[in-house]
Amino acid sequence: MNHKTFEPHEDLATLVKCYWTLEIPKEKAPKKNTIVPDGCIKMIFHYGDLYKHYNENGKIFFLPKSFVIGQLTRPYEVEPTGETGTFFVCFHPNGFLPFATFPIKEMENTDVSLEKLFGIDGKEIEQKILNAESTAERINLIETFLFKRLADTIIIDYIVKSTVETILTANGQLSINELSKQNSINRRQLLRKFSSAIGLSPKQLSKTIRLQATLKILLSKKVDSLTDLAYENEYFDQAHFIKEFKEFTGLTPKEFYGDNLKMSLIFNSTE
Repeated sequence: MNHKTFEPHEDLATLVKCYWTLEIPKEKAPKKNTIVPDGCIKMIFHYGDLYKHYNENGKIFFLPKSFVIGQLTRPYEVEPTGETGTFFVCFHPNGFLPFATFPIKEMENTDVSLEKLFGIDGKEIEQKILNAESTAERINLIETFLFKRLADTIIIDYIVKSTVETILTANGQLSINELSKQNSINRRQLLRKFSSAIGLSPKQLSKTIRLQATLKILLSKKVDSLTDLAYENEYFDQAHFIKEFKEFTGLTPKEFYGDNLKMSLIFNSTE
């Protein structure tokens, strides 16, 4: 398994969190992976073999060779059909807005082909990146594409940006009222801005970030007690922790601990 991350151009760094690649030989490919929501919209290019997606009803669909996956609010199950070769563009929670061609909220839990998003330009960048010989070439191609699609002046909603930064810094442990107060905006305005710019409410993003922080603790150190872990991340109690954990992963913490956890974090890793 070969997994690497790369920094974006400094002029895109407020929008793009990172690029990363995942390569897995066919003989080592896992049977099924659970992608856990992480608050980031991703543009994905499969230069290896196709992936299958299992929807919430268990039906199987083949994913396009390239697409944007909108904000996830539930576990997203995929399975490789052969050799994995994937190039990801991971946007900050509010980073995809300048490139969106229709409301971000409509992309929730959905894969949208680049051709549908960007027309002939989307088809062209797909072919160029899939035929590229190296990650460096793919990064150069996608950055040229993204720069071309930006207006001369990027209008950034600094209230949204500031609130996202607050949520990330606090690992999702602040209430909506606290977020509104810290960023000097009323609750209703904040909800409206988040829905438009991110596709999630502040509460949904906070829950997602808190769960991701909890997953990383599970992976990085031995956990003696799930109850202690729940309180450390400011869940009301263990029952609340288990409920939210299952909402995002489809499994209880005990069921998820192990290979599923490691693969999930690889698919969501931005470090």
